[in-house]
Amino acid sequence: MQNAKHLSQKGLTVWRIYGLIQTLVLLLLAVGVGAFNYFFFETTWIYVVAVTILILLGVAIIGIIPNVRWKRWRYEVREHEIEYQHGLFVIKRTIIPMVRVQHVDSEQGPILRNYHLASIHISTAATQHTIPFLNEQEAEAMRMRISELARVAEDDV
Repeated sequence: MQNAKHLSQKGLTVWRIYGLIQTLVLLLLAVGVGAFNYFFFETTWIYVVAVTILILLGVAIIGIIPNVRWKRWRYEVREHEIEYQHGLFVIKRTIIPMVRVQHVDSEQGPILRNYHLASIHISTAATQHTIPFLNEQEAEAMRMRISELARVAEDDV
């Protein structure tokens, strides 16, 4: 991918927020298991194990994984295809021919809206592809460009 682009730097912050939410859910589960253990088994070593695991998972989910994901995400929109790749151990590289594109949507939830980001969803007959965390203006321009290129590619066939 010669002219590949990265996702927005703000995407790192959004991934960290998602990680924080996941960690809080895990914390609630750990508190529930701890309360169950305290009332029925009265052992304290399980608290130490649960807190240690939760701290390690929190550091990974909030601190490490978003950086790795951001560094590995690349995308490129060319005249005849869209290409993107991501992954650490298993690198997934996808090429979507423009003639296969049926429609393109942009999506923006409350967290993305707060950071002025949007995700692009590209639909073909059989699959759905997503390019996350693009700046709002870039996402809208990309959506329009892909729609235009797909229309031109369809006319050529």
